[in-house]
Amino acid sequence: MAGAFARASATLCFLSQNPIKSLHFSTGTHSFNFPKPKVSAFRWNSVRRISPLHGFSCYCFDTTTSHYEFSDGSSEVELRLQLGSQDVQSAKDIFVDADGTSLTVKVRQAGSFITLLDTNSLFEKIKPAETIWYIDDDQLVINLKKRDPDLKWPDIMESWESLSAGSLQLLKGTSIYIVGDSTEINQKVARELAVALGYTPLDTKELLETFAKQTVDSWVLAEGSDSVAEAESAILESLSSHVRAVVATLGGSLGAAGRTDKWRHLFSGFTVWLSQTEAIDEDSAEEEARRHIQDGSLGYSNADVVVKLQGWVADHAKSVAQASLSALKQLILSDKILPGKKSLYIRLGCRGDWPNIKPPGWDPSTATGGITDVPPATLQN
Repeated sequence: MAGAFARASATLCFLSQNPIKSLHFSTGTHSFNFPKPKVSAFRWNSVRRISPLHGFSCYCFDTTTSHYEFSDGSSEVELRLQLGSQDVQSAKDIFVDADGTSLTVKVRQAGSFITLLDTNSLFEKIKPAETIWYIDDDQLVINLKKRDPDLKWPDIMESWESLSAGSLQLLKGTSIYIVGDSTEINQKVARELAVALGYTPLDTKELLETFAKQTVDSWVLAEGSDSVAEAESAILESLSSHVRAVVATLGGSLGAAGRTDKWRHLFSGFTVWLSQTEAIDEDSAEEEARRHIQDGSLGYSNADVVVKLQGWVADHAKSVAQASLSALKQLILSDKILPGKKSLYIRLGCRGDWPNIKPPGWDPSTATGGITDVPPATLQN
């Protein structure tokens, strides 16, 4: 089971591949130069969001559907369901119930209703009071008014395919960083996301081992985990100016992401914390995520999105990736200037002043940066 909790802070004011280029980074004892790699080209779950306090949560459920046609008309979407052999005599034989992100459609047959479609995971919110439906030959046509007319719906329901296609318009090229206690989980989920989005897949563990010509484990034994974290931080600095990438980071205490003082360049993209939990239900997992964020002792608590994992099976990496995209979608829709703000943060040099970006000329090495009584830098809508 994968649940997601996206942190939407009140202080916060998204296909082409990257060109091939060399990345350079160095630490006190290591210097590397490597070419940027190219993109290689259980039942389906959908994710519904709940918005407690200032966050979001997701849970999985089953969806019943029949054959349908779908189109997006800017301010509204149209759904056409095949009635086929259904003997519909009048409007009384049709039941349509739309509410928020849910839609149920039933047809009376032989004195009882059969379900044509039942989902509580529409791609986004609708205005249920403005729902219109009618019968056109052998099709039931349903027009749903979108709450956000600027958001293009790839499909009527939120799914792996629709999230993969629909997230690009929200991310606007902003890179994604996968952090958490397990390097293996970070790698597998990052790979699924990169393929789905057409982003460049990057793996800091592979980069470190390839160009240091030793495993991370042997590196730790020889020089300690601080040296590894410092080297990964240097890699992240080199990657911070790149767009359309999904970066899998080192897990646990070995990596930079687990340390609160190494997030300066991670803030350049959207960060997803894959957090394993022993919580037995959604509420307790959500409370655990909120407690970690408020505590702030873990570097991961800086993440934009938290995805809680109850157990782990490698075959379910796509389900975890889907929950991650769903939570990122919710986060960005709650504050649409976030991708632009990430871009501004990069242009100003990733100075560590996220989310309250200071004006140009601010010096992070001093308490005031030499500027007094100056508001944070802002973006124009």
